[in-house]
Amino acid sequence: MKKLIIAVLLAALIVPCMAQTKSQAVAAAPQEDLIKLPAPTITGGMPLYEALNNRQTQRKFSPQPLTEQQLSDLLWCAGGVNRPDGKLTSPTARNAQEIDIYVFMESGVYLYVPKENILKLILPEDHRVEMSQRSKMPAEAPVTLLFFANYDKMGGFDEDARIFYGATDAGFVSQNVYLYCAANKLSTVVMGAIDRDLLNELIPVEGKAILAQPVGYPAK
Repeated sequence: MKKLIIAVLLAALIVPCMAQTKSQAVAAAPQEDLIKLPAPTITGGMPLYEALNNRQTQRKFSPQPLTEQQLSDLLWCAGGVNRPDGKLTSPTARNAQEIDIYVFMESGVYLYVPKENILKLILPEDHRVEMSQRSKMPAEAPVTLLFFANYDKMGGFDEDARIFYGATDAGFVSQNVYLYCAANKLSTVVMGAIDRDLLNELIPVEGKAILAQPVGYPAK
């Protein structure tokens, strides 16, 4: 009888511990696929006229990684939320917000989610080299952004409008990236010579890869 009581008591202690361990593991698992970025810097910085004066294309990059704060600021400038109604720093036709920003890094390919200010893992491992067969720049920079027109967000657009606005809206995002880099002494170059067919296969939504933009410190 005593042995039975002891066994019951042990089971009562062990089961909750096992449940807690399992719960913690399940709760922690998604964090491996998410990067919660720090709040972006939205005040101060270089005056606009100075940033425009410094804006330029630079095609050589240092492998030095960007900090999470730099990445957060970069992505917020590119297409982050800047108003309570959820509208973005870059304009889009009919506020479709169809330009998805994918972040290619050594650790994987991530989707930037502006409203949550997070990076969501889409593909593990380094895919930067697959961006272009004609250029090594995407693989040399620590971060390469891909601007992807998500056609699932363009339900009211005909084919011509999807092509036109996907291109123009990606251009607005690219210019924001240029100005951020100019203001923070980083190198960047916008690239149209990318392997769109391959990139369209990599990205798990219907749409079109429009432009890529490597970002990093200038090569020494």
